[in-house]
Amino acid sequence: MSEQDARSVTGIRDKDYNLIWFVEASLSNALRLEGYISDADMDGDAELADFFRRAQAVSRKGGDLGKAMLAARLKKEQ
Repeated sequence: MSEQDARSVTGIRDKDYNLIWFVEASLSNALRLEGYISDADMDGDAELADFFRRAQAVSRKGGDLGKAMLAARLKKEQ
């Protein structure tokens, strides 16, 4: 589906939808990685658990950056 097709289906400007989606996806990924960390810890695989922790930190950072940008844009619109 092209960007134009998505816009006509959702009625939402893509750049705003993309930002909201990015925040949700980043934070969902951070949550999902918590389970992966737990699995690796239970299996005694410290290297893999550490890898997932680093990936989780990156996902959280993406979520935080996206939330800050979204908040600034909402404040600007008021």
